[in-house]
Amino acid sequence: MKKIFLIILLQFIFIFCGEEKLKPKIDNSINSKEIPDQESRNAKITFTENGKLKAVLFSDIIKVLGNKNEKYLEGVTVDFYNEAEQKNSRLTSKKGRVDDLTQDMYAIENVVAKSDSGVTLTTEELIWRNKTKKIMTDKFVKIVSDKEIIEGYGFESDQSLRNYTIFDITYITNVEQ
Repeated sequence: MKKIFLIILLQFIFIFCGEEKLKPKIDNSINSKEIPDQESRNAKITFTENGKLKAVLFSDIIKVLGNKNEKYLEGVTVDFYNEAEQKNSRLTSKKGRVDDLTQDMYAIENVVAKSDSGVTLTTEELIWRNKTKKIMTDKFVKIVSDKEIIEGYGFESDQSLRNYTIFDITYITNVEQ
């Protein structure tokens, strides 16, 4: 009786404990090229030129994709400095990216730039060119100062917002004081 029970038990083990291997499910919706090589939170990047402070970038999240030579930013604040290394303007945006080759910065979504002289610029996209230290866009912009409100498309300025040009003005009014 024990032999019959042992034979049935061994058959049971061979039938239900075979070599079938379980393969993990692969999620094909994730593109491995879009996964960052590095990720930083509450990061700070300092831009200098010939030892002088030019800008300081703060970001909630910085993602580095190695093969693209770019850094992707979320929650962006950039402080710009003049020749005397004094802060003279601040730029904020929801997102951004930095080109590693040129060090140009692209501010994207809810972009606000404020100068110490009282000028405020709002737009949806803005580019800061590291080589020229100018900010520019071809998108709609609104500039509010203590003297006037100007709206239009296309914009270029120095990073302190003291000398700016709007290429296609759609609205302008003087502010009464």
